[in-house]
Amino acid sequence: MSVRRAVSALAVVAGLLAVTGCAETGGREASGAYVDDSAITSTVKARLAEDRTVDADAIQVETANGNVVLSGVARTPLEKSTAESIAMKVRGVKTIQNNVALRP
Repeated sequence: MSVRRAVSALAVVAGLLAVTGCAETGGREASGAYVDDSAITSTVKARLAEDRTVDADAIQVETANGNVVLSGVARTPLEKSTAESIAMKVRGVKTIQNNVALRP
């Protein structure tokens, strides 16, 4: 499982490097904001993957203007709150919307 998390974290970093070189904004926001949001998303995903108490593959992360939305499923309320806490500690995050559902 740790190899899987390491590979996941490396993929996130590689994605971040690719995005920073070719940020397409579609006219919606400045490219700097797009890069910042991509960096926030990548950092949150990487930190979730590093945490052994969170199933990073089951939680999706989206960021717009520094506002992070978490979605997906968690096994326990603690896992859900841990994911939120991890995201909140990432530089540049303004707000967290935690839409992570608990598995029945």
